[in-house]
Amino acid sequence: MIYRSKHDPYSSRETSFVTHHAIHQAPGKGSPVLGPATPLTVEFVQSLVKGLGEHVEVEYLPANVIARTGEVIAWWTEPQKRVMHFGDTQGGMTGISGKSFPQPALLWMASEGALEVRALKESRRPDADSKVSVAPYWNTYADGSVCLGSMRAPGASTVASIDKWEQGFFDSAFTHGNVGRVTRYESGFEGLWKSLVGKDEFPIEMLIDLPETVEEFLSGTR
Repeated sequence: MIYRSKHDPYSSRETSFVTHHAIHQAPGKGSPVLGPATPLTVEFVQSLVKGLGEHVEVEYLPANVIARTGEVIAWWTEPQKRVMHFGDTQGGMTGISGKSFPQPALLWMASEGALEVRALKESRRPDADSKVSVAPYWNTYADGSVCLGSMRAPGASTVASIDKWEQGFFDSAFTHGNVGRVTRYESGFEGLWKSLVGKDEFPIEMLIDLPETVEEFLSGTR
């Protein structure tokens, strides 16, 4: 039996655990009965992981990759300029939609059907204990999860999918805020990006610091 739950209904993070049950035949023509749960042994889990791991392809990991498992890939990007789009629901933003804007350094984590992102104040490969900041974007939740909406998300979390995850994120329209504030800029998200039209550098002092490290972000602990 596999159990799965979400701590936050608006987050993509989940907790799962597995139990093993024997199946007993009920007396007569009754339906089979599920026996009591028994814990899985370490040996069983190791053999299962080993068997599944035989199907994971070997990949070369470029320098921007931070971590990699069979299901998750995490990487970082340097500050750069990207085209951004804003939804029609925000009339005040349509005039700048499709323009190029400077971005802060970003930390990304993707798995099948889920994307999370944080901002980084330093333009270098972060260490496990490096602190992260709120990514200054709409369509994101407090834990960094991205509301994918109509975003074209890759069906894989591999090195080859990294560019597609980034492209899907920036090609989709930023339409709504999911948390109170995503920037220290006085007039919020709209004011921040309007002020960055034609600029070459993102003002990192406008990022909201978090009491969270890269390792905590990657592991889902707070």
